[in-house]
Amino acid sequence: MAKVITATGRRKSSVAQVKMTAGKGKITVNGNDVREFMPYETYVMDLMQPLVATNNENTFDIDIKVTGGGASGQTGAIRLGITRALLIYDEANEDNDDSYRKILKRAGFITRDPRSKERKKPGLKGARRAPQFSKR
Repeated sequence: MAKVITATGRRKSSVAQVKMTAGKGKITVNGNDVREFMPYETYVMDLMQPLVATNNENTFDIDIKVTGGGASGQTGAIRLGITRALLIYDEANEDNDDSYRKILKRAGFITRDPRSKERKKPGLKGARRAPQFSKR
């Protein structure tokens, strides 16, 4: 049986569990093809970026389970999960100049994006939006 690499990616309120095996480049998200699951082609291109940067578009079959958030957050979570899986796959090669870690770090894929929704405060309409001021 082929070696399975698992990794987790998070973004906003989305969590993606990525399972990567050797294959022909098939990507499934929650049991569907990635192009059926994602509403826009730009999201598909976004989550494929780590694979494109390391020339692995047709090297791995990737099975993803993603929950929470919207399409943009889920895409970011999947991208981070794929990046982490690639780093686990290439652990032995970390010291070389052509290591995945250096390529992905330069592209900015390794860093988790910490931005999430700010909580609503009491007396305000949103996180910062105050009620409209009335002079009279």
